[in-house]
Amino acid sequence: MPPFSILDLAHVPHGGTPADALRNSLDLARNAERLGYQRFWLAEHHNMIGIASAATSVVIGHVAAGTKTIRVGAGGIMLPNHSPMVIAEQFGTLATLFPGRIDLGLGRAPGTDQRTMRALRRDPQAADTFPQDVLELQALLGPLQEGQKVQAVPGTSTNVPLWILGSSLFGAQLAAMLGLPYAFASHFAPDALMQALAVYRERFEPSAQLAKPHAMVGVNIIAADADAQARRLFTSAQQAFTNMVRGTRGLLPEPIDDIETYWSPMEKAHASGMLACSFVGSRETLRTSLRAFLEKTGADELMVASAIHDPAARVRSYEILADVHADLSAEPALS
Repeated sequence: MPPFSILDLAHVPHGGTPADALRNSLDLARNAERLGYQRFWLAEHHNMIGIASAATSVVIGHVAAGTKTIRVGAGGIMLPNHSPMVIAEQFGTLATLFPGRIDLGLGRAPGTDQRTMRALRRDPQAADTFPQDVLELQALLGPLQEGQKVQAVPGTSTNVPLWILGSSLFGAQLAAMLGLPYAFASHFAPDALMQALAVYRERFEPSAQLAKPHAMVGVNIIAADADAQARRLFTSAQQAFTNMVRGTRGLLPEPIDDIETYWSPMEKAHASGMLACSFVGSRETLRTSLRAFLEKTGADELMVASAIHDPAARVRSYEILADVHADLSAEPALS
């Protein structure tokens, strides 16, 4: 049974503040550690009032300092927003403070809009050099080479594990070529999932970091003690994705009783398409649906996002999911 991990977007809930979001993230990470999740990742987004993890490396340090054993990392750092040198220094420092616990997932998208990119002082064409920037970052985190004049301190020889993140064939091809683990963002962009997994596995070249392909698949999972309760909790995510369709991002909404009163048929089709890799329900419901999904994808790891407004309900969701993982692990091995 593949391990389950957590992607926390540090959602700022309606009625809450960024301080609440960051406290909730640390509390969730501590519970994730208690429940046996593999890793806890945070993502870089800018100029979004509903997400508190813009300074991603700082939040990773906050979470790592408040936990003991769980791996903590970025899912991901949007490398076009930064120089590889700065990221090498940041994550080299994190790896020095928390040895053996830091992951660095790298994305090619800006994670924001064009105006904010200018505020970040980044060239809109920076994404074009993403493969070269990944190689530069990898070298800065690797051993010092003879004659090397510039090094990251800390950073050199920390060998922070790199991951390639993506939602298209480009990331799959790059991860395969570099021999890196690959995480597909099917929790919001599922269309190319199966094709990307096939490309990654077929073209994978072993590397010093990884001997065989390792494909992580992003999913949304909302668990509760009853199916109806889970479906109501899921309306927060459904509203949030509808708001993205409308171009009105905001705080994470409170759940509502009937999502059909919130979205139009067009909005429903668009938001539901983005949320196609979502699993909502009780322990029994999730056990059946996740078993089928794992058999279909052959995922080596699931990265779980759960946009739940109430922090206690979110922790409960991950408790139920941990039970589902135990149930599935006790079954005969997936083919």
